[in-house]
Amino acid sequence: MGFNVAYPEYKQSDEDWLGDVPSTWEIKMIKHLSPVKRGASPRPIDDPKYFDDENGEYAWVRIADVTASNSYLHHTTQKMSKIGSSLSVKLEPNQLFLSIAGTVGKPCINKIKVCIHDGFVYFPDLSIPHKFLYYVFAGEQAYKGLGKMGTQLNLNTDTVGSIKVALPKDEIEIQGIIDFLDHETAKIDTLIEKQQQLIKLLKEKRQAVISHAVTKGLNPYAPMKDSGVEWLGEVPEHWSPATPIKYLSSLKGRLGWQGLKADEYKDDGPHVVSSAHFNNHEINWGMCPRVSEERYELDSNIQLESGDILLMKDGAAMGKLAYVDDLPGKACLNSHLLLFRPLLRDDIKTFHTKFMFYLMQTEHFQGFIRNNGTGATFLGISQQAIGNHRLILPDYEEQLSIAKFLDEQVSKLSALENKKNQMMALLFERRAALISAAVTGKIDVRNWKPIDNKNTEKVEVTA
Repeated sequence: MGFNVAYPEYKQSDEDWLGDVPSTWEIKMIKHLSPVKRGASPRPIDDPKYFDDENGEYAWVRIADVTASNSYLHHTTQKMSKIGSSLSVKLEPNQLFLSIAGTVGKPCINKIKVCIHDGFVYFPDLSIPHKFLYYVFAGEQAYKGLGKMGTQLNLNTDTVGSIKVALPKDEIEIQGIIDFLDHETAKIDTLIEKQQQLIKLLKEKRQAVISHAVTKGLNPYAPMKDSGVEWLGEVPEHWSPATPIKYLSSLKGRLGWQGLKADEYKDDGPHVVSSAHFNNHEINWGMCPRVSEERYELDSNIQLESGDILLMKDGAAMGKLAYVDDLPGKACLNSHLLLFRPLLRDDIKTFHTKFMFYLMQTEHFQGFIRNNGTGATFLGISQQAIGNHRLILPDYEEQLSIAKFLDEQVSKLSALENKKNQMMALLFERRAALISAAVTGKIDVRNWKPIDNKNTEKVEVTA
């Protein structure tokens, strides 16, 4: 890469994250480089008078905006009104700020005028280039002893200000480290972006495979008919007429329970599932709280069985799904979830649960959920609206064949997606390690020069 492996001499820093640093470097607390100040939020934060969609001079920064950014913030989804910005903290372009809530520890440099709330800290009089301190945070090691990067860090103005950094005395050397990291991380970021694009394509492929199988079947030569349902188009001729879900499934929701009190939770007993306890359709039983047998027996409508489908029916996660196939014992639902379970007709189930689970993952079904949610501030879909939604299904044996086919196809696509995620995780690790090595002087980049783009060294990463 055109730089020496290490500096000729090192000294002890007495800081875990810094380790030994070049003997000519200085060690300083961040608060001695700049005051560490906190952002501010107008209250109540949801009052529309604080926001201006078109004419606001300052953009409003949310944690999600910073989480989605890559080093620089170029745009946000909201702008502040004059009164709103007067009650927040204004930052002119090219200022560094750091999240201390939500995705904790994420640094960002704004390229537009912004207002930051009290989930951020900023550095108003920084005596070193903003980008160097940005890289100190981006290397993630500066947080050692303060918690795990992400959501477990304990950051505030004091803890951030007390972090020690190592600095070359020569400003040209500091800028050289910034230039090196800008160049090298850009190459890694390009590879990360490619992995993200591949993962997106795999997700789209999975959705397309699922959607086609549950709406058109597996036989490409089957005679087709008009479904009579606008979004569905044609379906195989032998499939059933459109039927409301309420005639196919017993829709069970939270009926008899009020909010659980703290003293009702137990160390063991039946599990209580909420949407916070499942991700990627799988329930993490270890996260679920427990209740007494007596509490569990109060309402049979929300007692779970293997094969049940759970759907989040309100809030930000409306439409989120889980499939119960690894029931560890007795379990029941907490609020906001709806349970789908087939009915029996002449001892035959009205649907195969795995087929229905795949159908409910399609954009058609999820779009129906989104489009039929009601509520000004807390969006939700009613049990009645879901019950009246019409589906067209093949017979049970064909559902079984389609579910088996999708299990195989989705498993293959998920394996490929997992490989891409592992590759991306390795790239993020390499990026953080390279940054940390540069800002602590473990590598000497004083003689580094960027390589011609035509001969740029490839970053090799294997999963």
